[in-house]
Amino acid sequence: MFEFHWPWAGLLLVLPVLARLFWPRPASEGESRVQGRRTVLLHPAVDELQRIFHGDRPRTPLAARLHSLLLGLLWVSLVVALMRPQWLEPHEEIRSTGYDLMLAVDTSHSMEALDFTVDGRQVSRMAVVKGVMGRFIEGRKGDRIGLVIFGSQAFILSPLTLDREAVRRLLDGVVPGIAGQGTAMGDAIGLGVKKLRERPPGSRVLVLIADGENTAGRIPPLQAARIAAQEGVRIYSIGVGSNRKHVPIYEGRPRRLVYRDDLGFDEANMRRIADITGGAYFRATDTHALEEIYRRINELEKSESERRSGFIPTPLYRWPLGMGLVSLLLLGLFPEGRRRSFAGGGRA
Repeated sequence: MFEFHWPWAGLLLVLPVLARLFWPRPASEGESRVQGRRTVLLHPAVDELQRIFHGDRPRTPLAARLHSLLLGLLWVSLVVALMRPQWLEPHEEIRSTGYDLMLAVDTSHSMEALDFTVDGRQVSRMAVVKGVMGRFIEGRKGDRIGLVIFGSQAFILSPLTLDREAVRRLLDGVVPGIAGQGTAMGDAIGLGVKKLRERPPGSRVLVLIADGENTAGRIPPLQAARIAAQEGVRIYSIGVGSNRKHVPIYEGRPRRLVYRDDLGFDEANMRRIADITGGAYFRATDTHALEEIYRRINELEKSESERRSGFIPTPLYRWPLGMGLVSLLLLGLFPEGRRRSFAGGGRA
C-alpha cells in the first residue's frame, strides 16, 4: 500500500502559483521608480545595452517553456520528497496461547540397544523414541517446543519454537552417540530448566526421555529435579528400555552384534525425578502414555497469546529527490533555457 507520511506538505505545490499571482511585478525594461518618480533611460539601443550588460541572448519561446518546465519539475520533486512517500508492507505477528515444552532426549550409546520388537522385527530404543516423540510433537499444535539432546554432555538442539515440523526433523536426524557415549541426564534437566524459566510460569513442562541411568555430567538427576521444582517446571519422564539381561546392541568398527548385561533400565530413578516436580512417569511402550501426558499438560495454565498487526514502511523519497537533482543539473547546464557555453575564460 502506498501513502504519504506528511500529505499536508502537498500544499506547498501551489506556492509558486500564488507567488506569481500576488508578488509585485518588477518595473518594465528600461524603466525604474526612484522616490516615487518615473525615470526613463533614454538610449537609442536600450535593449541591446541590457543584453550586453547581462551577457544573454534573447530567449526563444521554446527555451522559455523549457526553463519553466525544469523549474516546475524541480519544485514538484522537492515537495513530493518532503511529503515522504512510502510503501507499506503488511506484517502480522502472532503469539498463540499454548504451553512451553522442552524435550530432553537421551542420545547415549545405550539407545542403540535392540530390546524392542515391532512387527516381529528388532528395533533400537532410539527408533522407539523417534516414533513416540514424533507423534507427541504432531499433537502439540500451538505449543512452543524445544529440543535438548544429551550424551556425555547436554546441548540445545532447538530453542522453544512454534515450528513443530522443524523440531521433528531435527529429532529424526539424531543418532545415538551424537553427544557422546555417556548419559548426563542431570545436566540435560538443568539445561532445559534454564531455558524454561525464561518463559511465563504456569506452563513450563520438561519431557524427559531416557533409560534412567546417569553415567556422566556434573549435576545429579535428583538434584536437577529439585531445581526444576523450585522453578515451577514439571517433568514428565518416559522410560525407554527393558529389564531383561543379554540385551543385543551393535558395537565396534566394523559393527557387530553383541549381547551385554550392563544396559539395564533404572525405572525407579525416572519415577523419582517425575514425582519431585509433580509430574508423572510413563513407559515408552504404553499405548496410553501420550494421551495421559496430553491430559496432564492440558490441565496446566497456558501462556498468554498476543497478536499484533501493522505495516512496515519502506521509504521512497529517494526517487522524487533524485528527479529533483536531475532537474537542478539540467538547470545548471541550460540556464534560462539555453545551453551554457564558455569562451575565452568568460561567459559567452
